Amino acid sequence: MPKISNRGEIMPASPIRKLVPLSNAAKSRGTKVYHLNIGQPDLPTPPEALEALRHIDRKVLEYSPSDGIRSLREKLATYYHRFNIDVTADDIIVTVGGSEAVLFAFMACLDPGDEIIVPEPAYANYMAFAISAGAVIKTVTSSIDEGFALPPVEKFEELITPRTKGILICNPNNPTGYLYTQSEMNQLRDIVKKYDLYLFSDEVYREFCYTGAPYISAFHLKGIEEQVVLIDSVSKRYSECGIRIGAIITKHAELKKNVMKFCQARLSPPLLGQIVAEASIDASPEYMLDTYNEYVERRKFLIDGINRIPGCYSPIPMGAFYTVARLPVDDADRFCEWCLRDFEWEGQTIFMAPASGFYTAPGMGRDEVRLAYVIEKPELAKALEVLRHALEAYPGRTLS
Repeated sequence: MPKISNRGEIMPASPIRKLVPLSNAAKSRGTKVYHLNIGQPDLPTPPEALEALRHIDRKVLEYSPSDGIRSLREKLATYYHRFNIDVTADDIIVTVGGSEAVLFAFMACLDPGDEIIVPEPAYANYMAFAISAGAVIKTVTSSIDEGFALPPVEKFEELITPRTKGILICNPNNPTGYLYTQSEMNQLRDIVKKYDLYLFSDEVYREFCYTGAPYISAFHLKGIEEQVVLIDSVSKRYSECGIRIGAIITKHAELKKNVMKFCQARLSPPLLGQIVAEASIDASPEYMLDTYNEYVERRKFLIDGINRIPGCYSPIPMGAFYTVARLPVDDADRFCEWCLRDFEWEGQTIFMAPASGFYTAPGMGRDEVRLAYVIEKPELAKALEVLRHALEAYPGRTLS
């Protein structure tokens, strides 16, 4: 039998989705499963988007331009202007979700063996995209005890070699919910400028910042405008993960030409998705405020609830809709599996993402899980109760 590729062998399984078969088996047994494992919002998609989908009046569903429909790119530019991000439609390339934006950015900027520095815990698929591009991710580890603040500059500089091509951040952060400060962003700017690196900045959660400080985009950093590669997606802010529309935004002319070659090879982003995305940008201020306020309330409810369970701890996330929590367990991977395979309380169980999958450093995240507060508060209350009972019953509990 032919051997599969080494790339396929080393590609990591998703910590977010790898336990889905156990979840499906639990459901088939009649167990109610509370999904805190994945960032799939339960809030409604904007009515403007759904109306646009219902009223598509075309005789042919044709290819779109490889860089996306011009009117969508123009409307995206006006959206970024609301955040003082000074870009034009010509700086924007529409992609098949934020995932393709990261992959194409890596493919266009990095040669096999080139290195990227990433603060961890980090979104697990970054590693998969790097492997696909033949690149190497090196990590600097942030700590739950420090609220997942950016590691010191010295930690980054220790990793820089002649093969280092960039730094990748997610701000606000997935999986931790951390929001980088102006000081931290300035430190990143200085490193990028000093060593002539790219700054890949995944900013898909910019709508969800829970602090009074102004939101800091990588495009707000002076002196590195052509070194910034901004990654975006409409999936989270408009609760439309399934339309698969994202974007790469860059002022680097040669990089845009390189990215376009990959875009042309995959032909075009989804036509229907672009129509929906363009309409979504007209979502009312009331819709956006209601969505924001709902996540604020869920965040407080979940973090308060977690920190009341004996032995559990979560810092307060300042952005996105995730948190990484420490649990009193010997092995979070084993605990998450056990919850789905062997445990139920009053016909219910809980699905969490083991945090070890968001680290590359061996042994990190062993007692941590990522939780997404993407279900309504009554469901969160039940999930927290299930978690409390699961921790009391778990054979590998570490709290005496």
